[in-house]
Order: sequence, then structure tokens, then C-alpha cells
Amino acid sequence: MRRMIFPLCLLLASFTAVFAAEPPKANPRTMTFPVLRYEIPKAERVVLECGMPVYLLRDPELPIVNISALVHTGSVYEPAVKAGLAALTGSVMRSGGAGGLSPEQMDDELEFMASSVESGIGSDSGTVSLTSLTKNFNRTLAIFADVLLRPDFNGKRVDIARKRLVEGLRRQNDDPKEIADREIVKAVYAGHPLGIVPTFETAGAITRQDMIDFHRRFYRTDNMILAVAGDFDRTAMLRELNAVFPKPAAASPLVLPRIPQPSQLFSPEILYARKEVNQTVIRMGHLGITKDNPDIYAVRVLDYILGGSFTSRLMMEIRTNRGLAYNVDSRFDVGRRFTGSFIAETETKAGTTVKAITLMAEIISGMTKAPVTDLELKSAKEYIVNSFMFGFTSPAAIVTQRARLEFYGYPAGYLENYRDNIARVTTADVLAAARKYLRPDAFKLVVVGDGARFDMPLPTLGAVRELDLRQTIPRK
Repeated sequence: MRRMIFPLCLLLASFTAVFAAEPPKANPRTMTFPVLRYEIPKAERVVLECGMPVYLLRDPELPIVNISALVHTGSVYEPAVKAGLAALTGSVMRSGGAGGLSPEQMDDELEFMASSVESGIGSDSGTVSLTSLTKNFNRTLAIFADVLLRPDFNGKRVDIARKRLVEGLRRQNDDPKEIADREIVKAVYAGHPLGIVPTFETAGAITRQDMIDFHRRFYRTDNMILAVAGDFDRTAMLRELNAVFPKPAAASPLVLPRIPQPSQLFSPEILYARKEVNQTVIRMGHLGITKDNPDIYAVRVLDYILGGSFTSRLMMEIRTNRGLAYNVDSRFDVGRRFTGSFIAETETKAGTTVKAITLMAEIISGMTKAPVTDLELKSAKEYIVNSFMFGFTSPAAIVTQRARLEFYGYPAGYLENYRDNIARVTTADVLAAARKYLRPDAFKLVVVGDGARFDMPLPTLGAVRELDLRQTIPRK
């Protein structure tokens, strides 16, 4: 028995010594870390013989080359009576064949080379992109240039694209979220090209010749910028680019149509779309700011605190404390060419619709009445500054970011000074920005749901205009 007790005592003594030697566990709430240092990668800017700017970033880690072309175009330039023209043009540029290569031949050849060429047009820009193995780059580049400058707009593919647009319109009222997203944009940008959406009538009015003319008007080498990244030799790359984008013959100077900024008119409006669903979809908002606004950094911080994070005021109160919604958020979508928007959104059960709307408006309004806390400010600035590096996760992302800065006319040093500008934001700056750019008294409110099941009649919030979701569907 004594022989057993002695080893046991030694074992206990050793455990005691080990635990006694352990340092106290750190408290995560009091832990500190050194300031994160991150140097923004650079890209070389070169101008081709045709005058087109090109940003280059060589990265031989993988035998892949990526190219993106940014083109000054967009749906804001399409006629209102042919809304949808820009999107269809951007789609059929790739799907409709190019340079005499049929759609089927192009698909087969790109697939055989494991290459990709894609195209599209948004509201204020057009893009054509290329991804290729280095060994297949020359041929893929030739196809890319044809899609960019010499699309064929195959008639059958034009018809297919138009039918897909019409089918999308047939189904546009199936999803309550899509209804709300569409209607809030129309309400915020009423009277402006950004607020125009395709209809059956506009889709039916679009012809193949319209697409050809729209493309010819904007897709020229003096109206685009290239971003090139990957495994390439600089000299060989410039030689290839100058070969596929030769200096054009004398042409009249490009003059882009002048599109005015949205009118700064703020007036409240409640729009209701009747939909027999268990969950109400809520969107509220108004016009926001552009990238040139000097208060953009305070707005970024405001964004995070109000509705841009999992610990935001909207999320903590409406989801965590009240259990009214699974997701709730808000954001300033800062406009690059045109005034952006501020949108707050959530979905809640029908029986808490008015309660959720009222609470959201109160929380947003609260941002204009008192400064945010020091902890909120600190957390927001740390997150924005520390997450900055994730915008540069690949050579293609880096070089495209650089090209976009020039494409949209950002000031010199914007990226380099971004973190310092965020770090300088104060609680007073956030309060001033909230008072200047948040207008809860002038929200466009869109509600999609079953009004008979709401906790209170929607008109208790103000005059309501009901949206007619019925569609006159054309014959096939």
C-alpha cells in the first residue's frame, strides 16, 4: 500500500507543478494586436499604339492569363422604349459568334482549349473578359478581340436571348424579393434612366440591328481600358495586343451622350404589392451619394454601424433582441458615375410587418439624433481598415481594381489614402453624415405581402399606392 501511495504523490506533485507553471489565460476582450501593415500592389500602365490604356501585372505562379476590357457604355444609354437593349447586346456579343466564327464553332474551340470569353453590359459599363492557359493565349486573344470589336449577332441567338428576356419577365413576379428589389429601384430613380426596367413591349421592340448599332456606337478602342494579369512576357504581350488592336482609321471623336444626375427630390411614398405569402418583404430607401462626395469615409463607417455587419444596430435590435427577422441590413450603394442609393431591407412574418417597419425607421432615425459610441466607431474603423486587403486577393483582382480607378475617374491616391481617411473619421463626422444623408422622413417604402394578415393596416403609416402585379402576357 505504501509503495502505491508514494508514486501517486509524485504524480500529483508533477501535475501541480505543471499547472502552477501555466500562465494565466488571456482575456479575448483585452487582447491587443500590432497594427496590420499592408502595401497595396502596383500595376504597370501602358498605352497601346491605338491609344488604349492597359494595366499589366505579371504573375508566373500559374500558367494562366486573365484579361478584362472595361467599356464606357451601359443601359443608361439605351432608349426607354427599348429597355433591355444593352443587356441583350452584352449577352449576344459572346453567344452570337464573332469574327465569322459561328456560335457553335466558338463554343467548341473555347471548350477544347479550356479557355473562357464572357461579355456583359450593366447600367454604366460593359465588360468582356478572357481566361486562358498560357499555351493557348494567342488564339483565345484573337477570339476575345473579335467578341469585343466584331461580334456577328447570329440571328438565331438573338431570338433565343430575346425569348429568355421575355420568359424572365413572365416570371418576374413569382419571387416577392425580386418584386421588392425592382420596385424600390423604380421608386428611388423615378424619372431617370436608372429607374427604367424592361417590359414585354420594350423587349419585343428590340431588333438585331438595334444591337449592332448599339455595339458599334460604344465598342471602339478609344472608349475602353484593358486589365491584363497572369503568366506572360511583357514584350510579347504588348506585341500581341498591338496586333489585335491596331490603330483605327480616322474616325470622328467619340462623344458619349450626356445623362443627367437623378433629381434630388426627396418625398415619402408607400408602395404595396399584394402577394399571398407568409413572409412580408420590406425595402425602404432614397437617393444616396457619389464617389466624389467628401463625406464618403464617414458614410462608410456609418454604413457598418447601422446595417453593414452582423453586430450592426439593425441586426442586433431587430434580429437578436426582438426576433422579428432572420436577416436585416442597410447599405449606401455609392454611385460611381451617378448618384447611388441608400436601401434598408428585411423580411418578417406577416403578423409583425408594421412593427418591423416602424422599428427599422426608428433605428435609422436614431443615427441622426446622437453620436455613435466610441466602441462602435472603433470596431467599424478596425473592420474596414483590416478587411481592405481582401480587395486584392489575386493578380486579376489587383490589376482590374487599378483599371477601374481610371475608368471611373477616381482621384489619384484614392487607394493609398483610403485607410488613413477611414482612420480619421470621428463620432462627430458620423453624426454629421447621418444627419445629412439619412432621410427617414422621405423614404420610398415598398412592402410585398398579404395585407390581410398584417399586425396593423398599412395605411396607418401613411397614404398607400397599391401596385398592380397583373401582366398582359404576349402570345408565344
